[in-house]
Amino acid sequence: MKRTSAGLLMLLALLAAGAGFGFDHLLTVSGRATFTPSVFLPVLLALLAVATVSLAWPVRRSVRGGRRIDPFRALRAATLARASSLLGAIMAGFSAGLLAFLSTRPVPAPVGSTVALVALIVAAVVLIGAALIAEQFCTLPKDSDDREPDDPAE
Repeated sequence: MKRTSAGLLMLLALLAAGAGFGFDHLLTVSGRATFTPSVFLPVLLALLAVATVSLAWPVRRSVRGGRRIDPFRALRAATLARASSLLGAIMAGFSAGLLAFLSTRPVPAPVGSTVALVALIVAAVVLIGAALIAEQFCTLPKDSDDREPDDPAE
């Protein structure tokens, strides 16, 4: 499994920012209030970051020379790390789009909405960082007998 690339995360964040901006624009055009996420969402993203790193930690200990663990457990931890990084990029982009829309309006946005969106962006960036660290924990070192398919046999 390849690691999550920074380009993919940037692309997802950019697309989600456009979606967040457009979503708030559509709500405003239809006469509804702008979308403000719950204050518990950043807390949930931070808890997900902690859970992702804590599930990947035994895999890191196993890779560093500890006892062997179930390979499916390692795969689940790596998959959770990758999914968490993608979710973090989407959430950071979407909330950045919402914040961009609020900041471009002629009427100043309520402080509560702005603080909630900034907290969500920070929590999403923390989730991305924790997920990339957890993904690093789940990376196996190259064995001396491993070859790439195109390498000639020695």
